[in-house]
Amino acid sequence: MKSTILCTALCLLSLSSIYADQPAGPTDPKAQKTFADARNWLKERNERSALDSYRKADKQDGGHCAACRDEVIRLGLRVGDFKAADEAAEEAIAQAPAGVDTARAHEARGFILFREGQAKKKDEFFTEADKEYKLAIAVAPNFPDAVYGDGVSLAYLRQDEAASKVFQQYLALNPRDKTATMARAQRYVAHPELARARMAPPFTVTTLDGRQVSLDDLNGKVVLIDFWATWCGPCREALPHIQQIAKKFQDQPLVVLSVSLDKDDAKWKDFVAKNNMTWLQYRDGEGNIANAFAVESIPHTFTIDTDGVLQDEHIGDASIEGKLKKLCAQARQQQEITVSKGQ
Repeated sequence: MKSTILCTALCLLSLSSIYADQPAGPTDPKAQKTFADARNWLKERNERSALDSYRKADKQDGGHCAACRDEVIRLGLRVGDFKAADEAAEEAIAQAPAGVDTARAHEARGFILFREGQAKKKDEFFTEADKEYKLAIAVAPNFPDAVYGDGVSLAYLRQDEAASKVFQQYLALNPRDKTATMARAQRYVAHPELARARMAPPFTVTTLDGRQVSLDDLNGKVVLIDFWATWCGPCREALPHIQQIAKKFQDQPLVVLSVSLDKDDAKWKDFVAKNNMTWLQYRDGEGNIANAFAVESIPHTFTIDTDGVLQDEHIGDASIEGKLKKLCAQARQQQEITVSKGQ
């Protein structure tokens, strides 16, 4: 399995700006030039050089460039430079005005420490993340991202009872919210151990045929997600294989969802119709779902079990029937047990 970086339970939380208002850019002339250099590096997709330039711009600005710190945190997480990201977060905490900005800064550092704990597989980082989230909650008790992050950190520390209570607290903040985050949190209340599993990112989409599909609503079924595009030659070559799977497993507890990265809606719809792609279809024009799954190459498939845990991942056309057959057999067995208990 390719080691794609998924944010597991926290992938649904996005690190927005630490500050409530638009973060300030540098005021020093040299820093402004370096800041512009960083943006140019980003245009060239050189994230490492962009990160270094943003750090330099902040230093040239006397450590007062909030926009620089935001970018250092974001890019530090992307390239795995946790030290740079953490230093920026600590600087933000020291300079944040009292109130919501302080809470956001602590939440950002909690997120960084959590990700570092995942990468290094060390509980000490989850312990520190838990402390940062609690500091954020102490300042802003109704801060959903901090509460959710605290629940996940506790789950990773195997403090399942405490984690379950925190997820309940999260749900109580906005019980009418129907987002994918709420659905995921509802599952974690009963099964907090899932929060430390390699969970597939939660999402809710409206498919081509008008159906609203949420990953967590598919609990009990195996899910195959196929990322592709009409302009992708290898994707077109792999299409007969996906068609074969959709047909072969049509009576099994399997849901196939093809997620297109096409920008042209009409071209996509025409291709789907002409190729008789009768299973669930969704066009991810903005790339939000693809980004959540860290998809960089297509065709790219993900196989997800009945609990929402990622079980298999392939880039290119690969033989996946064996894994699907095994997971579907497990799903049927679970269904039989549920029916038996119900009787």
